[in-house]
Amino acid sequence: MPDPRQLMRNLQGFRDPQPGRSLWELGITLIPFLGLFATIIVAADAGYLFALALTPLAGLFLLRLFIIQHDCGHGSFLRNRASNDWFGRMLGVFTLTPYDCWSLSHARHHAMTGNLDKRGFGDVDTLTVREYCEKSRTQRLGYRLYRHPLILLGFGPAYLFLLRHRLPVGLMKEGWKFWVSALGTNLATLAILAVLIWLVGFGVTLAAFLPTLLFAASMGVWLFYIQHQFPQAYWESKSDWSFAEAALMGSTHLDLPPVLRWFTGNIGIHHVHHLSSTIPFHRLPEVLKAHPALRDLNR
Repeated sequence: MPDPRQLMRNLQGFRDPQPGRSLWELGITLIPFLGLFATIIVAADAGYLFALALTPLAGLFLLRLFIIQHDCGHGSFLRNRASNDWFGRMLGVFTLTPYDCWSLSHARHHAMTGNLDKRGFGDVDTLTVREYCEKSRTQRLGYRLYRHPLILLGFGPAYLFLLRHRLPVGLMKEGWKFWVSALGTNLATLAILAVLIWLVGFGVTLAAFLPTLLFAASMGVWLFYIQHQFPQAYWESKSDWSFAEAALMGSTHLDLPPVLRWFTGNIGIHHVHHLSSTIPFHRLPEVLKAHPALRDLNR
């Protein structure tokens, strides 16, 4: 295994954002998404089955928009922090994700990955075997239901993106900024939906909007789950925990086919991302080429 701390230093040369490339990646994602969404609306008015068939593709483009928003949160999309933040807020209107709330939550996730004493913020709830055995039968059942695929990848994403993100849950006492982020995102999204409802009606708008969002949300939650839940994943108590080791050994390399690699913004190269989160998503494959040993690590 490569030395995680030395590897962090070696990866510094990949961190510099390339604004031209970043804006190109945004353009070839946002424009097709808007075009597909418009096509779904027209198709839904003519016949719903054809519109539904286009939903997975639109959902993949929406997922890629979320990955770009994710890069904004890490400051790796553009060189200026304020520019990253405003692009992230704009994209949050499409992804139904209040940018400032999510950004802080996600930063805490990166800072605490693999730390047994810092669980429960921005991650999938995970118990140790001992903790599970100490729970009551009802609590065990609740835990198993929570982690069941139908809940985790079905009801869970719907709850997260349609309900939980509508308020700054977990950050309600952190300051007005997070209330503005949540409520401002809600208002902007509602304004877009209101225009669509006025133009094409409530039924067509819902038929286009809801399946696209839920497909993208389920894919996103599945990615998040599989990138940290795997055999031999790194977990240590606070006294023995190391950020660099947790980043490298607590995240997977999900080796997807090229098309899915593109739609997921290379987020499958997750061990590298956690080790150096300011590397732009489009440069992550360069890291694997420069450091071949990382290809099979947690693959």
